[in-house]
Amino acid sequence: MDSLPGSPVANFEANPGSKPRSDAGAPGDENSGYENTGHGNRNEQGGSQPRLSRTLSPIQIGDLEVYPPIFQAPMAGYTNFAFRQIVREFGGAGLQATEMVNARGFVWLDEHDCEHPDRLWGIKDEPRPLAVQIWDNDPETMAKVGRRLVEEYQVSVVDINFGCPVKQVTEKAHSGSYLLRDPDRMYAIISRLVEACHPTPVTAKMRLGCTRDSMNYINVAKTVERAGAAALTVHGRTAEDFFKGSADWDRISEIKQHLNRMPIIGNGDLETAEQVVHAFEHYNVDGIMIARASLGKPWLFAQAAAALEGRPVPPDPTIDQQREIMLHHYDLVVERFGAHRGTMLMRKFACCYAQSKPGARHFRAHISRVETQDQFYAVVEKYFPRQSDLDAILETQQAARNASSPDELSREELIGAECAPRDSSDKDGGCGVC
Repeated sequence: MDSLPGSPVANFEANPGSKPRSDAGAPGDENSGYENTGHGNRNEQGGSQPRLSRTLSPIQIGDLEVYPPIFQAPMAGYTNFAFRQIVREFGGAGLQATEMVNARGFVWLDEHDCEHPDRLWGIKDEPRPLAVQIWDNDPETMAKVGRRLVEEYQVSVVDINFGCPVKQVTEKAHSGSYLLRDPDRMYAIISRLVEACHPTPVTAKMRLGCTRDSMNYINVAKTVERAGAAALTVHGRTAEDFFKGSADWDRISEIKQHLNRMPIIGNGDLETAEQVVHAFEHYNVDGIMIARASLGKPWLFAQAAAALEGRPVPPDPTIDQQREIMLHHYDLVVERFGAHRGTMLMRKFACCYAQSKPGARHFRAHISRVETQDQFYAVVEKYFPRQSDLDAILETQQAARNASSPDELSREELIGAECAPRDSSDKDGGCGVC
């Protein structure tokens, strides 16, 4: 899909590198337009170019070939139509996914002649491939919704959520990661959905277990394969962990040897192109899924694809370009949801775009209170960081550090604590997941 006329993404010069085997618009595709600044084999941080030592292969999910094997995670409240469009304009994601859809709620709306779930808005006309993730604990309900998605919406993949750790899904609805304690029920759900959706592939996403003391990921993965799933994504934490600590990629990697054919997609803590290459190099996975890090960096998929294909990794857009990308994202959200609701929804995305930048906390404190378009634009104009702000900080702090040490310092060291990523205890209007 071409980037929209006037889109900040459209202003980027197309990378003249080799064209990847994907219609998703990865870097190098004429649909991408990701800027090539001629940095050669230097990555976005200025270090050595991350490079995969083997040829990158597509991942086969049923009859669907996904290339590059880079997946955009389904994230409730975030991966709506506008976000998916931004990611698609940059390119690099082999398969995108919607927000997770409550299957029982879908059936209720259908029975009462209501419009279908808001999270499915726009997908009938959206470019393919596209996955829709659904959740519930009843096999027949899931099968009914899966069949509707295949027949009416013609989705490419139906994905089942066995990983959500939120209490509203686990404790109240006995779904999501709660079902990891009941592999037999998981088998019933998957096998029934596979039957209902055939020939459209059914996949699943899970965690390592419910708690650190009950990690049953090997047994569950075998169950998922035996039930007929076409692929499995594993997040390297337990439900109890939520997003604390680090994703355990060693345990993700361990799963593959216990399976016969089913591809494994690793997920968790992938924030840079270099980390994506590292995951493919050091862990036994067929693909990777990028989640929270992409909320403020939708160009990350394009960077990862370039690195995996051995092409120069495009640097991050400048801060000023990132502001324009954020405003483009805001326009798409408002176009879909209207001015008031769109502004309220965009507050959390704006916080993600500002993360790790000078003045991010101050910006969040103001953007989290806006309610109108005029207020949103005013706060962005006044408080969103500018490239000149960063340059001034770097120059001042480098001069101060040079007085005591002549060694060259990294960008992260120079920016300092003001720009450090927000910790999970920060509640002043932050985006909640990133």
